Amino acid sequence: MGFGFSIWAFLLLNLVCCSRGFTPVDQFYVNCGSSSDAVVGNITFIADKSAAKYLLTPQEILADSNLNSITRADDSPLFRTARIFNGPSKYTFPIRQSGRHWIRLHFYPFTYQNYDMKTASFSVFSQTTTLLSNFTPKGAVVREYSVNVEKGDLVIAFSPSSNSNAYVNAIEVASVPDELIADAAQLYSSSGQFTGLSAQSLQTVARLNMGGPFVSLVNDTLGRNWEPDGPYLKQPNLATSKSNIPAVQYPNGGASADTAPPTVYGTCTKMNSDGDPTSNFNVTWDIPVDPGFQYLIRLHFCDIVSASPTDSVFDVYIDTYIVYQDLELSTKLYGKLATAFYADFVTPVLDRPNVSVSIGPSPRSSYPDAFLNGLEVMKIRNSEDSLAGASIFPSFPKSKKNLGIIVGLSVGVPVALILVGILFCMHRRRKRQQLKLSKTWVPISVNGGASHTMGSKYSTGTTVSVGSNMSYRIPFVAVQDATNNFDESWVIGVGGFGKVYKGELHDGTKVAVKRGNPRSQQGLAEFRTEIEMLSQFRHRHLVSLIGYCDEKNEMILVYEYMENGTVKSHLYGSDLPSLGWKERLEICIGAARGLHYLHTGDAKAVIHRDVKSANILVDENLMAKVADFGLSKTGPELDQTHVSTAVKGSFGYLDPEYFRRQQLTEKSDVYSFGVVLFEVLCARPVIDPSLPREKVNLAEWAMKCQKKGQLDQIIDPNLVGKIKPDSLRKFGETAEKCLADYGVDRPSMGDVLWNLEYALQLQEAVIQNDPDENSTNAIGQLSPQVGEFNHVETTTSVAQFETSSVDDLSGVSMSRVFSQLVKSEGR
Repeated sequence: MGFGFSIWAFLLLNLVCCSRGFTPVDQFYVNCGSSSDAVVGNITFIADKSAAKYLLTPQEILADSNLNSITRADDSPLFRTARIFNGPSKYTFPIRQSGRHWIRLHFYPFTYQNYDMKTASFSVFSQTTTLLSNFTPKGAVVREYSVNVEKGDLVIAFSPSSNSNAYVNAIEVASVPDELIADAAQLYSSSGQFTGLSAQSLQTVARLNMGGPFVSLVNDTLGRNWEPDGPYLKQPNLATSKSNIPAVQYPNGGASADTAPPTVYGTCTKMNSDGDPTSNFNVTWDIPVDPGFQYLIRLHFCDIVSASPTDSVFDVYIDTYIVYQDLELSTKLYGKLATAFYADFVTPVLDRPNVSVSIGPSPRSSYPDAFLNGLEVMKIRNSEDSLAGASIFPSFPKSKKNLGIIVGLSVGVPVALILVGILFCMHRRRKRQQLKLSKTWVPISVNGGASHTMGSKYSTGTTVSVGSNMSYRIPFVAVQDATNNFDESWVIGVGGFGKVYKGELHDGTKVAVKRGNPRSQQGLAEFRTEIEMLSQFRHRHLVSLIGYCDEKNEMILVYEYMENGTVKSHLYGSDLPSLGWKERLEICIGAARGLHYLHTGDAKAVIHRDVKSANILVDENLMAKVADFGLSKTGPELDQTHVSTAVKGSFGYLDPEYFRRQQLTEKSDVYSFGVVLFEVLCARPVIDPSLPREKVNLAEWAMKCQKKGQLDQIIDPNLVGKIKPDSLRKFGETAEKCLADYGVDRPSMGDVLWNLEYALQLQEAVIQNDPDENSTNAIGQLSPQVGEFNHVETTTSVAQFETSSVDDLSGVSMSRVFSQLVKSEGR
């Protein structure tokens, strides 16, 4: 193979590429484990100690191979040292400019003291994406990713597998021009387009320089490496190469030096027709890939072959599909030769371990020829937010000789070194520099790991705002550790979804860990539903997610621990002490606040559809939080009155109108909550077949007593003589209204909330000369608004108690959510 250019031309070209290249706003290059900087090409990787402020890790373990040179696979100074992680750890890089960024991770295993990196197995996460899972590097490996990052922090987390360690030799994080990845690409297997590429996380699987040598980062404006295509050619004897780098031109608009450097567009692999005008064959490249993913295929063309613009006409295939028939570059480039051009295509989800690209002659061509200058294959994040797979992108050349020539020539250009050699960004201090790292990887702690109860057992709905790009993924090994390897003695409940374990993170945070049962009929559908629901909302009276785990086909969710379990367990069926009437009212008010927020906190109401005492949890201060959103549905559009849907819910709580008509509205939740109110008052199951027939169904029995004025005769014996008559009357009226046969006759949750607040005021008010009270309050000092459901001032009164419906909506993106945290009835 000949390369028709001089060394001086090459040096000049290199200088032009480096001096006019893209300058990243964000640049972080870390030589992990090393006490000194390392220069690779034109990039300075800073010593580990200088990057320590970005890192949180349980223990400082800096490994040195004690070799002056790595002479095995690749002669890179970055592979001489490594940082080892014996527990979950993370780097947090402050990002100044939102948009697409490179993440490059360098791995080279060696043995250091008692740590054998050759057997290390670990996972790596970034933001909401799994980059590597149970990964064991074999030899020198560089993994490259392209991710979209919001302005703020970019988190890269390392999690060792069970009984193993994690490590990394070097890390690169750098800005990328957003226009490098367009939003849409052709779906070659159909006539449609794949849209949304600009927001996708990608992994580089292959980046090939056709017909040329290895192109290192010093010859690429974006710091990329381009590998020779020879090893991927299916039949090398059918191909030959050509080079004319000085001839390369870039059009106005379209391809640029950032798309690919002249050293790529200036070489090509072409058909080896050997002067035979009857030649009829294809040149094919096979690229190993991971099945189960879609891939972005980028083809680079530049006609350095033809003598005139109309000489080359050829066909291009991806797998068995023809993506270009009779491709004539001159028609796309206004008749110009040697002008850069690229095209993007997206595959379907592949079910095989390779993808092929082929070029071949077109019958329209006067002479059989075809060429390709460059090829990039990028894996697209799947529906599980994962890029983890087995394929390895070898970012280093097969021959050290080529690398030595290119790096040597480029490093010899001092101007290039001055321009781009030592740029790195350390302008922002890490926001959480003073925080101690939990030994369990929890990228975000909700409410600081505990419920924020202040003063009252119910609140005005203060929200906790978390950046929407934060990751909540917790490695399986960390969940095992938190639950003592799912110790059966730690089980605190069993539901239709699976078992719930009490757990504790290494920083002392108590959690509830719900582990899905793969045989459960309530599994994936409800799991996904709750993800969709709680990803939109955060509220003091909704149970909060701390993290999730979906490794090893698990569906595990980790929540703030609710110390006092379910409301149901405090009413009957357990040995827990009985609750007082004021405590019960406060719990009902808190739950009403949570449901009212669901119904009004967004443009569309969210209907819980499974309101019951087992789905209302209480913390150590008896503050109530609504849980279990697995059956929830988004409410009707503004011009609709209901959602038509199959009937789901729990026996005894189910709205009879919803059951009859299969038409769901927010008033279905109101009915179920009315049943809960009577359950709280009477402290008995909503369905009890052991009782006489007229008493089996609590709602029916309580309604009969309420209408007869005999409600005081069926209340919990522990409350007899402790409820003031006015408070009981208001509470009974509220529950009765909730259980109206028709939804239109039922109050809104806002009205229910107002009346429960009023019932509490009535209970706490002091009647003059009452010997049991010494407060200065009196009934006469209460609001003159009695709180009737059709009272015109109701809305104002509700606003006094529910101070925020808009402020409760923080737009938090929480990746996996489910919260039926303790034993509950079957559905």
